Amino acid sequence: MDKLKINRPRALKSHLKIPAPKRGEIVRQIGDALRQKIKVLGSLVSLEMGKIYVEGVGEVQEYVDVCDYAVGLSRMIGGPVLPSERSGHALIEQWNPVGLVGIITAFNFPVAVYGWNSAIAMICGNACLWIIAKVLEDNKIPGAVCSLVCGGADIGTAMARDGRMDLLSFTGSTEVGKQVALMVQERFGRSLLELGGNNAIIVFEDADLNLVIPSTLFAAVGTAGQRCTTARRLFLHESIHDEVVEKLVKAYAQVRIGDPWDSDTLYGPLHTKEAVKMFLDAVEQAKQQGGSVVYGGKVINRPGNYVEPTIVIGLAHNAPIVHTETFAPILYALKFKEEEEVFAWNNEVKQGLSSSIFTRDLGRIFRWLGPKGSDCGIVNVNIPTSGAEIGGAFGGEKHTGGGRESGSDSWKLYMKRSTCTINYSKDLPLAQGIKFQ
Repeated sequence: MDKLKINRPRALKSHLKIPAPKRGEIVRQIGDALRQKIKVLGSLVSLEMGKIYVEGVGEVQEYVDVCDYAVGLSRMIGGPVLPSERSGHALIEQWNPVGLVGIITAFNFPVAVYGWNSAIAMICGNACLWIIAKVLEDNKIPGAVCSLVCGGADIGTAMARDGRMDLLSFTGSTEVGKQVALMVQERFGRSLLELGGNNAIIVFEDADLNLVIPSTLFAAVGTAGQRCTTARRLFLHESIHDEVVEKLVKAYAQVRIGDPWDSDTLYGPLHTKEAVKMFLDAVEQAKQQGGSVVYGGKVINRPGNYVEPTIVIGLAHNAPIVHTETFAPILYALKFKEEEEVFAWNNEVKQGLSSSIFTRDLGRIFRWLGPKGSDCGIVNVNIPTSGAEIGGAFGGEKHTGGGRESGSDSWKLYMKRSTCTINYSKDLPLAQGIKFQ
């Protein structure tokens, strides 16, 4: 961190002098640079993480999309002019960059998570601890505005404890996120947390199964179950439970497993051998707690960390393993009877990231979106739990951390707000009509 101590003030100072729309132009150039190498970068993401090639390219595309979004945002950010109760006074909100933003990315989305943090942070006027040196230097901006540090827990701990880190964005597990939050809070710093998710899909008896089956397949099997928005719980109305499970088993059997770089592959390996062990342990626990494996459940006999996408039935909604986020392709299919109970079951886990229902009932849809519905940060209808667009704020509640990234008003997290009162009169009236004479 010593080099950062030398470079950061000079680099940040030069960046702050640039008007926000000009910063947006630089971010636009970053997006163009990514477009030129999107296939190569997508291949590298696939090679590093193990996700299939089209998902790797899609991840880089997400960074490109956020750059485009940030360009427009650079001409829109700002605070309101508020009515003052005092004559001859103006009351405004002024937003300024927080300063240095540290970004700790997760293994499963190494480009996208960085992208939606840095693009927004940069147009807000912040420096970032990561790197996109060439575009910056082409615009005569020090590369230190966006610096990269590679390492493990030691680097992350240093970033969390360093008082010069004005905002620390962390994406990862709830367990590690809690440690990061405590370290940052101990120095009264600011953190942005995007942590785990134990996400549910709820399928009612009136659902269109032509939407349910491919949506569930993508949400549960995509990225080999290694998304924070992966569907892990599937609540099925008791009248359609068996039919949906039968259709899902047939769909799972058609998933093409293989080399992530093969264009025909839909499903690649897990990231590490530790993940394989975690998968096997979870399957065994599910059996011990009363579940039955109707598809998968085993390691695939081929080089690499391949496991079978897995469906488990027969568990209770509150079984310990069901309430555990296992970062692997295991889907627990569970029966329910009534709307009220299944909404409560959706909310009973500690995490609150993503959720989705499948129904044609308009009243039920709005109950789901309302205060008695889902308590998650992402609340969907008739689409999967995963695959969020960049225009909305991304993040969740409870043990998911409460942070928001990417779209909507997430930019406010990368800035600090000042309430400014300006007296342009020759009098000095006090607020609330106070007389101090």
